[in-house]
Order: sequence, then structure tokens, then C-alpha cells
Amino acid sequence: MTSESRVKAAAAILCVLGTVVVVFSQGGQPTFRSGVDIVNFGVTVVDKKGNDLTDLEEGDFEVYEDGQKQALRFFVPCDARPGRSADAPPGRSAGAPRLPPAELHLGALFDISGSMDADMQFARSAAIKFLNTLSEARDFTLVDFDTEVRVARYSQSEFGRLVERIRSRKAEGYTALWDAIGVYLDGASGQEGRKILVLYTDGGDNASSISFSDLTDLLKASDVTVHAIGFLEHQPASVRQDLRSRLQRLAEITGGQAFFPMSMRDLESAYGKVAAEIDAQYSMGYVSTNTKTDGTWRKVAIKVTRPGLKDIRVRTRQGYFALLKR
Repeated sequence: MTSESRVKAAAAILCVLGTVVVVFSQGGQPTFRSGVDIVNFGVTVVDKKGNDLTDLEEGDFEVYEDGQKQALRFFVPCDARPGRSADAPPGRSAGAPRLPPAELHLGALFDISGSMDADMQFARSAAIKFLNTLSEARDFTLVDFDTEVRVARYSQSEFGRLVERIRSRKAEGYTALWDAIGVYLDGASGQEGRKILVLYTDGGDNASSISFSDLTDLLKASDVTVHAIGFLEHQPASVRQDLRSRLQRLAEITGGQAFFPMSMRDLESAYGKVAAEIDAQYSMGYVSTNTKTDGTWRKVAIKVTRPGLKDIRVRTRQGYFALLKR
């Protein structure tokens, strides 16, 4: 399949997925966009011990698209988050003018299929406790799914309704995981700002209308960061590794992480890391020097150039699909 046909296929897939949405509150039918003029990236940088590096500046990063260096058009450092000073650290250049912190839109994808029955209480507690820690989020999009996919969006003032909805769900039906993620991506394409999706699932799928390959293309075309909380303890040993690998792949494509808690202590550690990573995420963007509107896949590499930093890892999405000529 050519790159152009892949992007068109992604848009067509989302049109199909729109038919499985049962509920979508606050707003009209979302529209999928295959790209934008400014290419946006959420970036997390960790040292060799896995600690987040949060004091980097615009001048500490270099961005390359298909090997060609790009000039950043905007940069939002971690210390521009609510509750932090927006001033540059002493002795550091302020670099390009800073933008105010981007709005945070948080998605929670909640698997309520029959295979989650043994882990449902565990997953409910995880989702509610985690969502309650993110008071900076502008809104919450809850996607709960079994054979069907249901979506609802809540403001901070409606958090009680969100909790009630999560608590009321019972495990039953088949699992349309890939469809559920696709439906979320469709709605998120119309939101501006940082978009974080946390998956609560056992990683299986036996009812989706799209394939795993289709889904990875949709993720590559989006600017959503995915973190997966995988409940695999009660899954057959014969499929556990495959489920784990797929959830890791979904997170990796977007610059997120996957966690597989076996106890409440593991779970608290996992969502503590996710919350810390959300807080430690830089936002940056550029206008590509490649002006072709050919729908091709553009590979992006983001490097940290501050002297003295060694053995660091940059987590971000791996690239994007260019705009298609209309």
C-alpha cells in the first residue's frame, strides 16, 4: 500500500468507526485530520536510571525530519506547567519566546469485555484513583467498550459523573479494543493541546472491524500519547506475551509507556510514573522544510544536545504522515 493510500485508508477507517459510537457528549461529530501545517510533538527525556529530566530548554533540542534539521516554531518547557515558574533557570538562556502551557485533554479507555471480569474491580480502582490526580486536565474523555464502543466527555466539574459511570460498568461481551482506540483518536483529532490516552485493558481483541496494522497507522497519523495499563495475570500463558508485545507497541509508537501491574502496589507505582511523565512532557513543534503535500511518512528524530548529558533516552512519536494535496 502506498503512503497516500495509507492515509486515505486511515480516514476511511475512522468514518467506519464513527458508526460504532453509542454516546458522545459535548460536541458534534469529530472530524479526522490527516495532518497540520505545524507538526506537534510531546517529548519526554529520561536519564539512564529512568528519572525524568525537566530542566531542559529550547536550545537543548535539535529536531530532524528524514535527516534534515528543522527549526522549532514553538516550545513549551516542563516548568511552564501550572504551579511552576515560567522563568528560565538562572544561568540558562530563555531561548525562543515561550508559549503558555498547552491544555491537557485526558482520555481513559476502559475495557469492560467479559475477559476483564476477574480484573474489573482492580481496573476500576486504578482508573478512578489515577484520574483523580490530574486536576490540571481540561476535560476527560471516557471510552468504555465491549462488543460496542461508547464515548462520553466530561469537564472537571463533572468528575463525579465520570466516576459513577466507571463504577457502574460490568464485564460482559466481546472485545473491540482496536475499534475503541480508533474512535478515541477520531474525537481527539478535533482537540487542540496535549492529548494523553491511558488504556485499561487485558490487551485482547476479538470483535474489531479494523486490524492491528490499521490501528498502528492511525496512531502514527495522530499526535496522541498512549500509556497502557495491561492486566494480564488472568490471561492464558500461551497468549500473554503476544498481548504484552502489542500493548507495548501501541505505547511505543506514540512515545508512551506500557505497564503490567500484578498488585495494587504495582498499580500505584505505574500510575505514579504515568502522572510524573505527563508532568515532565515538553511540547514543541515546527513547520517542515519539505513542502510536498504527498501524504508520505516522515521520520522524525529529536535529539538532546546539552553538553555533559550521557545515556539519556528521548520518548516521543516516531514521525508523522504529511498532508495530502486536496
